Amino acid sequence: MPKTDLDSASFVEEICRQKSPEAAFTALMPALGERLECDRIFLYLRNPQQRMGRVPFHWRRNPSIPEVYDPDWKAEPSGLTAEDPMFRAAVETRPSIFVEDVETASPDILNRDFEAKTFGHRALIHAHLCQENQLWGILQPAVFGQPRHWSEADRSVIQTTIVRITPLAVEYVLHHHP
Repeated sequence: MPKTDLDSASFVEEICRQKSPEAAFTALMPALGERLECDRIFLYLRNPQQRMGRVPFHWRRNPSIPEVYDPDWKAEPSGLTAEDPMFRAAVETRPSIFVEDVETASPDILNRDFEAKTFGHRALIHAHLCQENQLWGILQPAVFGQPRHWSEADRSVIQTTIVRITPLAVEYVLHHHP
């Protein structure tokens, strides 16, 4: 049973209160994965000036779900914004994207082949962590094997989470990027 919006706000606040970004993100991944009833969730963090990123925080429901984890800082591929409309939307600091079915989503929203090859999910949230018109990260909960309707409660949880963790993402990147 989905939690209320008030519960969602307090849930995220409690996890992030007085913790380092690392501790908050480590605690948030499984808690948010369970709260959203998704199969996998990961946090991509990036330095917007250098266009480098990494995926140091992740959770998956079970080992059969493909893992997305890359602790090393890497340059973003030069053609990524052309190949991936969701990444382009994120870099342009447009609102987060809620995809209920990768197989039926419009090509102006996502590149189906890219999503299938790179991530393998069927439904996802592409939550953009933006501050001062720059993308600092993407939080991506996902579901495999079937479409997923993202409820108003799910959207509220994501919005609360974005607001609360974006400053932590900026702090993490500024502290950890070489």
